[in-house]
Amino acid sequence: MSRFSLSARIKALPPYLFAELDRKKEEVRARGVDIIDLGVGDPDRPTPKFIVDRMKREAAVPANHQYPSYEGLPEFRAAAAKWCRRRFNVSLDPSSEVVALIGTKEGIAHFPLAFVNPGDVVLVPDPGYPVFHIATMFAGGKSHFMPLLRENGFLPDLDAIPRSVLAKTKILFINYPNNPTSAVADRKFFRKVLGLAEEHNLIVAHDAAYSEIYFDGNRPMSILELPGAKKRCIEFHSLSKTYNMTGWRIGFAVGNLELVAGLGKVKTNVDSGAFQAVQGAGIEAMESDDEATDSIRRTYQDRRDVLVPGLRALGLDPVFPKATFYVWIPVPKGYTSASFCAHLLEKTGIVTTPGSGFGKSGEGYVRIALTKGKGRIREALSRMRKVGF
Repeated sequence: MSRFSLSARIKALPPYLFAELDRKKEEVRARGVDIIDLGVGDPDRPTPKFIVDRMKREAAVPANHQYPSYEGLPEFRAAAAKWCRRRFNVSLDPSSEVVALIGTKEGIAHFPLAFVNPGDVVLVPDPGYPVFHIATMFAGGKSHFMPLLRENGFLPDLDAIPRSVLAKTKILFINYPNNPTSAVADRKFFRKVLGLAEEHNLIVAHDAAYSEIYFDGNRPMSILELPGAKKRCIEFHSLSKTYNMTGWRIGFAVGNLELVAGLGKVKTNVDSGAFQAVQGAGIEAMESDDEATDSIRRTYQDRRDVLVPGLRALGLDPVFPKATFYVWIPVPKGYTSASFCAHLLEKTGIVTTPGSGFGKSGEGYVRIALTKGKGRIREALSRMRKVGF
């Protein structure tokens, strides 16, 4: 028995729902089964060469071996502001409305610490990125979960939030394009979000990590495009998915200068900034043309156009993704999210992610990532066809 007791906040963490599947994956692998892992949202293609080459040059500069700027290099923040101007036609002051992040996960995890007091409510999408709830809990706040349902286009029903909850709410988290459902939001929805936030004096925190993984030419918008949005919105952007840079851990947050400064104040006390050479590589990425990102989008769209028809041919009813590299699929009758994932793993060697791991409203779905080539996707479909459900 351990002599050391975990803190109450760690004990309160949701159970690790993937633990049993991880154990089973290793069991299946040990039997010599060829595993096709479609569970992880991690690009399988390398970071573009021109970004890697810039990293090599920056890593050789002695000045980059010292402590970096807490808020990010001025050149990095300027590049992020220019990227937002070019992509969304949003004007930002790099010195006060942009902060560099060690990946958006870090920024989202730290943000509630700057503004949430014990007992404050945070509105959290369900299903949703688990960090929204965990960050709220670590800050002493209470999550009020907003169900994302297929009949609502996986948008939260803002009218269903009780006014008694809104009276105690500090932050509204949203995430579009959405992980795990792949849903996108339009201007009408963002206007409604902003109207609710203005009425109840809420902070809007928009996780836009998948803004550049979109299909059929339908580019998602930034909430900061709306007039007045900078009065109460902060938006999180990632280079991870956009440029196949998940392992580099680099991103940025933009928006209201008080919100950016609050997050920056947390960061100056808990981390020492992103490695300057990585920031240099990030500058190279953001200042490049669209050739690399166009290629990345084409790759995922080609894979989507193999997987979705294949799933339909098997009798499944996947949500057709307009963005992200995920496909959200209702499980067949008689299965739970976890049991269907276990069935696919045991019988076919295919790894998927149970929707229940993203929240109560994710039960009844599984998520498949488009992070394997078309050949492997076809092989996965063939295996599923052979074993059935």
